[in-house]
Amino acid sequence: MPRLSRLAAALLAVAALALGGCTLPVLAPNIGSARSGGGGARPAAWRPCPEVPKGLVGRTASGMTYDCASVAVPRNWASKDGQTYEIAMIRIRSREQHDKIGSLLLNPGGPGGSGIDTAVYLSFGQALGGLPAAVTDRFDVIGFDPRGVGRSDPIKCISSTDQDAAFAADPDPASQSDFDEVAALNQRITEGCGRKYGGQLANFSTEQAARDMDAIRAAVGDPKLSYLGFSYGTLLGATYAQLFPQNIRALVLDGAIDPKQDFVTASEVQAKGFERAFRNFTRWCRADPGSCKIAPDARAAVTDAMAKAENSPVENADGREATPGWIFIGLISSLYTESGWQQLARAIDDLRQGQSKGIFDLADQYADRRPDGSYTNLFDANLTVNCTDAANTPSVERIRQLQNQWRAKYPLFGAPLAIGMLPCASWPGKHDPYPAGPAVGAPPILVVGTTGDPATPYENTAALAGMLGTGHVLTWQGEGHTAYPGTTCIVNAVDAYLIDLAVPKTGETCPAR
Repeated sequence: MPRLSRLAAALLAVAALALGGCTLPVLAPNIGSARSGGGGARPAAWRPCPEVPKGLVGRTASGMTYDCASVAVPRNWASKDGQTYEIAMIRIRSREQHDKIGSLLLNPGGPGGSGIDTAVYLSFGQALGGLPAAVTDRFDVIGFDPRGVGRSDPIKCISSTDQDAAFAADPDPASQSDFDEVAALNQRITEGCGRKYGGQLANFSTEQAARDMDAIRAAVGDPKLSYLGFSYGTLLGATYAQLFPQNIRALVLDGAIDPKQDFVTASEVQAKGFERAFRNFTRWCRADPGSCKIAPDARAAVTDAMAKAENSPVENADGREATPGWIFIGLISSLYTESGWQQLARAIDDLRQGQSKGIFDLADQYADRRPDGSYTNLFDANLTVNCTDAANTPSVERIRQLQNQWRAKYPLFGAPLAIGMLPCASWPGKHDPYPAGPAVGAPPILVVGTTGDPATPYENTAALAGMLGTGHVLTWQGEGHTAYPGTTCIVNAVDAYLIDLAVPKTGETCPAR
């Protein structure tokens, strides 16, 4: 995969796992309340910022200009205390732009992914996995970092040492003492976030961020919002649709979250999705042993590697040991794109040869760990948003029961997904669940699903479309997390909707290739 598309994929490939769990509570919409949107936002004061793409990629994209700005939003949209956060934005404009429709707002998911970084990566064009010229010729592309993320008053409350420990920890601690050790680590992390941010934690909910999106819409001067959201970005988009249905021009929601699932159900559904994606990987491995170094039994190779790592982990050049936890994170990372399958097979084969670089390359890409051992605030924000959104979280004792139950149903992923709920069980902040109901008065909304998606399983697609009431499903029979801009068929359908508001016909399906 070319460098740019791999980087873009890394940003789109953030599931609510590891430190954060997956949190999908339910609340009725509260449209038209005092918690209004950004209709009074001042116009954005843009300044040229070519240093942003140069810092990320080393250059700007040919034919593109880059400008940055920020918009001040209330820390709590229900409060009138005057306290604000600054939401950072980038505007990318093609010099070939013509017949401008408006702005296209982007969110890559997470929660915790930087929309600014993603917009930059996607600005390099379709040949490198970016946006098609048909889109960049008609829209200003707006990337934003949601509140608490990246450049927008970032939350940072987890030390690099604790993040290393969390990723390295046993993903399925068998003994009670080992389980208690993992639970204590998670509690130490959440308590640290509580000490640092206290009452502010409740401000970082999805509903608050969705209201910020309307302030962005107003600041860029668009009467209606055009939006492209991936993964968790579909939840942001769905929440916006319930709060501001009258302000929508077009919404593309790719890699759907089902807002009506409760916290535990959503985690189990994700375990099922990853287990299914891993089965697809093992079938590919058997069918193409020339490309898969751990054929014919890839499952046995992976489970053997994790078992051996419990007692004799392979040491990396930086001193880290490839524990079962790091191997599991590498496994998760590899399933986000079909191109990651060969990388996983090589990495597991390398472990058998005493080399761990491959598995750490995969894991560090997922974890957003820098070469110097520091981390971005991806998982700090992921943890905070997920646990703030959560409602009716299970107790530590219930999580222990689910760990054993889910292991039997989803051998590789069930227990770790149960363990992933631990941080929210001890979350010190107040909860602010998002709405889960119809977007009454909204125009048609395009919901895109991938049949082999591990992180946002395909079943969520129709559920989200149905909940919104105006959703239309577009299916990609492919592998990996999210579909656009993966194939010509998907690109044509999404672009026709974004540009001409042409809704795909009912049941429209795109082949894998």
